[in-house]
Amino acid sequence: MSSVQQAAKRAYSRTRPYPQNKTRILSELEELVKHYNYIFLFDLHELSSRILHEYRYRLRGRAVIKVAKHNLMRLALRRVYGEVPPEVDKELFGERAYIFTNENPALFVRIVEANAVRRKARGGDVAPYDIIAPAGPTNLSPGPILSKFGKLKIPTRVQEGKIWIAKDSPVVKAGQQITDEIADILRVLGVEPIYEKLRLLGIIWRGSRFVSIEEVSIDVKKYTEMVQQAAAAARNLALNVVYPTPEVLSAVIPAAHMRAVALAVKLGIVSKETLPALLARASAEAAALAAVIAPKVPDLGIQVAQQSQVQQAEQKAEGEKKEEKAEEGEKGPSEEDIASGLASLF
Repeated sequence: MSSVQQAAKRAYSRTRPYPQNKTRILSELEELVKHYNYIFLFDLHELSSRILHEYRYRLRGRAVIKVAKHNLMRLALRRVYGEVPPEVDKELFGERAYIFTNENPALFVRIVEANAVRRKARGGDVAPYDIIAPAGPTNLSPGPILSKFGKLKIPTRVQEGKIWIAKDSPVVKAGQQITDEIADILRVLGVEPIYEKLRLLGIIWRGSRFVSIEEVSIDVKKYTEMVQQAAAAARNLALNVVYPTPEVLSAVIPAAHMRAVALAVKLGIVSKETLPALLARASAEAAALAAVIAPKVPDLGIQVAQQSQVQQAEQKAEGEKKEEKAEEGEKGPSEEDIASGLASLF
């Protein structure tokens, strides 16, 4: 083996000490890795420093945002966890930074979304809602910019040496792309229609694995519907198998009681619950019997009379307030007729 090959196989050994700045950053990263279970990676590409500083302020007390070289992060992870898994190592590249937190990851994703920062529109942005140029004065002096207002069909007038917008004017609809001209007008009007949030990429989960952000992003509405459907299915199953819980028993016992009373009435069993139904049935049967016998045996003197219930219902529906005498019909006798009919039979 040549001396060159031997030199190539020789392990690299750093002779000079690490720069003091790198040593300090590495120490900070190591402490953060020790104290926080979850490390979110987010995209720095085209992210303005204003948005980053605003998030640092809004997440204070919940998370720490850190921009650092990925090799230093690898070294910090090795010092704390002993190794860097390949699935984590391959994510440490490019324009990416870190958020250290102990918040529930699914909840933290929602926190980041809820704290989106407003900014001015740029050409190529998509309007999140219908953007309106508000009526009223602007701080703009008359000049070439009036042609831009005219091109966008925004009515203006010059008053007190300033440009006034005559009325609220739609500039771009939700979902449409914002052009450079529209962005210029919105910028001079001070309108900030775009909500920008940190673009989360994934999580280093306790130093052991990498989890993509899609796996922890939860659609609250969808999961709420799923839980409601599961609860309804569980309740139906519990009712079908009569599982003895307070919710099931409160529905099953009244239904069972009603069925028991109906069965007892059918069998003619006399009790406090069945007596009203039995008497009503007996009364109806007696009335039916009297109605059949009366025309066949007139000598018995059985009279069957009934008020016309149909006519009364029609009068009530029409809103008539006058009371009218009920006509005799064929729908069943009154209580007095039933009593007299039974008396004549015996």
